[in-house]
This record gives sequence, structure tokens and C-alpha cells, in this order.
Amino acid sequence: MTSYVIEADGGSRGNPGPAGYGAVVKDASDGQVLAETAEAIGVTTNNVAEYRGLIAGLTAVLRLGGDGASVAVRMDSKLVVEQMAGRWKIKNEGLRPLALEAGALARRLRVTEWTWIPRERNKHADRLANEAMDAAAKGLTWKAGGTSAPPPAAEGTARPSAPPPSPESTREPSAQTAESTRRPSSGPSSKATARRAAPSARQTDLLDAGDFSDLSAPTASLVTAQQRAKGTRTGPGTGTGWAPPTRVATSLLLLRHGETELSLERRFSGRGDAELTANGLAQASAAAERLSREPYRLDVIVTSPLKRARQTAEAVAQLTGLDVEVDEDLRETDFGAWEGHTFTEVQRRWPAELTAWLADPEAAPPGGESFATTAHRVQAAGARLVERHEGKTVLAVSHVTPIKMLLRFALMAPLESLYRMHLDLACLSLIEYYADGPAVVKSFNDISHLTGHRR
Repeated sequence: MTSYVIEADGGSRGNPGPAGYGAVVKDASDGQVLAETAEAIGVTTNNVAEYRGLIAGLTAVLRLGGDGASVAVRMDSKLVVEQMAGRWKIKNEGLRPLALEAGALARRLRVTEWTWIPRERNKHADRLANEAMDAAAKGLTWKAGGTSAPPPAAEGTARPSAPPPSPESTREPSAQTAESTRRPSSGPSSKATARRAAPSARQTDLLDAGDFSDLSAPTASLVTAQQRAKGTRTGPGTGTGWAPPTRVATSLLLLRHGETELSLERRFSGRGDAELTANGLAQASAAAERLSREPYRLDVIVTSPLKRARQTAEAVAQLTGLDVEVDEDLRETDFGAWEGHTFTEVQRRWPAELTAWLADPEAAPPGGESFATTAHRVQAAGARLVERHEGKTVLAVSHVTPIKMLLRFALMAPLESLYRMHLDLACLSLIEYYADGPAVVKSFNDISHLTGHRR
């Protein structure tokens, strides 16, 4: 019976930044390569890419040898190896879903060893990860054998289907020393650590009512900026950070929902299905009146599934005669256990978790969603809207976090820009995507239609 060896790796050019993984499966007896797989996975962190590489390798072995196959796992990620071996605890909850997925695959196999190896002994997987990232930087898809092809080409032998976006984590303190030097290969350093400083008290004071979800998110990477300078379209994103340009201009109007009791009381308002107040309904009506007149000629209305956004979108639909589409990825960040609490209440009951959340965009509230995960799905939603409704005027009714994310992607703005964005309830912003690639923000936080209405 054949025994296998998995060598897996992952990297992020910016951490977080454009990322990819690579995995190779070998015959344990003679080292013959049996399968290779690699993929660019969008803007994320080193640790997420490393776990994704492991998951890809385990999936490839299951395809080759089936349940019960014997396999040795070797990686140069001390964090992943030690956590999977059960020697280190998973301190950051953001990595737990990936660890659980990898563990479920490993239990179907007979894993004989979890071994950390120096980077020099993991060059094959490292090369595959970098090939995938290099291909994505050119708007191509990695293909087995080190070649690239325009998507959607076949993407490697024994390639697993990509798991859904998962909460992400930067490296835990105990792993920093072991993995501090990485990636001299092409492109910016894939393993450069990019810890985020916690916002100051003044920054926290600048938050909008209910806008606790906009404290932090992944920054645009240097690689993406360089690609933009070369004329490659980068926003709103397709999961890889690079995408072909649309052929004609597309207008994306962003409307924040109206007032709710939670926003009025400055409480965390994420996945909870709060309704608009009477004033919120008036704000939605004012926005609808404006959008039903010239110069606006809406072609499509799409909304978050949450009630406060749907009520706002339906007010516009009634005056324009358009149907309302629902896009799950336009929903607000999930604040988990913090939903409905004030910032002060959270600070008293979850001090350690709040500190981590303020400092790290990959950290999630208890039972909630990280900003990095929110950024990933919102970027995908923006890409779908631009591609499906090319050349049209699209109204997207959403929330503070998704709207700020889309604006930040369009501006290629750094993380700190979120502290300097203020979005009023029922405000309008406009992004236009042009045929030559660039996205242009043409208006921001426009509330002229609310004149005479209480804000």
C-alpha cells in the first residue's frame, strides 16, 4: 500500500495581501511527485494561506489513496504543524474553522507525523504558492506544470474545491520567532508580518452611531498598487485581487439604510434584524424621491438581506418600479455576542476580546465575523455587481462596513482611511468603474436629500 508525503505552504504579499498556497504530494518510498496543486486565494494572511495549503494537500491524498491512506505531513509553518498535532492551542478563534476543516480531513487518513521542516526543505510547495500568486498578478490562473492560462482554465492536478471564505488570523506570538524570515522569491515578501496597532481613544470617539464595524480591515497591498499603475484593474476585486477590465463604464450607487433603534442608541448593529424607525422610514422615502428623479436612471436595485436595508431598498423600488434583488454578501458584519450592546457594555464584559478586535482585523467578536472575512465577501459582491450589470446604474443598499469597504477598495486606500470616513444614515456615495480599469469615487456621504428630515 502506497504511503504519501504532503509538503504544503502558503504566503501573503502584504500580510494581509494577495495570497496563495501550494501543496505537493509525493510517494513516501521514492519521492516521486504524484500531485501538485496551487491557487491564488485573494487578499488574506499567511496563516490562512498555510492552512489552505494543508487542506489542499490532504484533499489531494484522499483523492489519490482514499480513506485510511497513510500520510506524513511536513510544513515550514510551525504554527499550523503544532496546532494540528495538538501541541499548541488555537488561541485566535479566527483560525479555528480552518483547523477544524483540516482536522476532519486528517481523521479520514492515517497521519503518521506532523513535522516542521525548514523553509529550505519546503522549496517545492513554496514555489507552487508563488507561481499561483504570480499568475494572479497577471490576471491568469495557475495551471499544473508551472504554466498559466486565462481563467477559467483547469487549475492543477488533484486540486480541491476551494473552501468558503474563513475568518483569518495573523501569527500567534509563540510562532513569530520560528517564522520570522521568509520568501525572498519574486514579488514583495510573502511572510512580512503586518500587525495593526489598536485605535486610539480619539479614533474610537470618531465612530458613527452603530459604526463599530469600521475600525479596521485589510489594507491594499503594494503588489495591487503596482498592478494598478500598470493598468490592471484591481477593484472591487474577484477573490484574487486582479481581474480583467469591464468594457464600458458602470455606476455603483451606495445607499446606507435609514435609522433604527440600535443606531439611534449607538449599539452594535450587525446581523440583528432591526427595523427602521419612523424617522428611518422618512429618510428612506427622501432617498427614494431623489433617486426616482433626474439625473438618476436606475437599472438595478440590490440590497442586503437585513430588514433595515430591505425596507430602504423597497422605498426606492416603489417609486422607480424596479424589482429588488438580494445579495447576502452585502450584509453587515456579524458582531456575534456583542450584537445589541453598547461599546461601553462590551468593554466591561469582553475586555480582552475587544482589545484583540480593535488591534487585529483578523480577530472576530465571540461567535462573530472578522473584518478580514467581511472584506473578502464584500469585495466579491462588488465584483459580481460590476460584471453582471456592466454599463448600467446599480443601486446597492447596504450598511456602514460594506459601503466603506467598497469605497476603500475603489480608492486603494490604506486601513487607516476607515477612521477618517464618516457615513451618515441614508447617505449616498457613488463609484464609477471605467473601461480602462480604474474605479473613481465621484461622491461620498451625500445627504442633501435629507434636508428638512431629522438625521
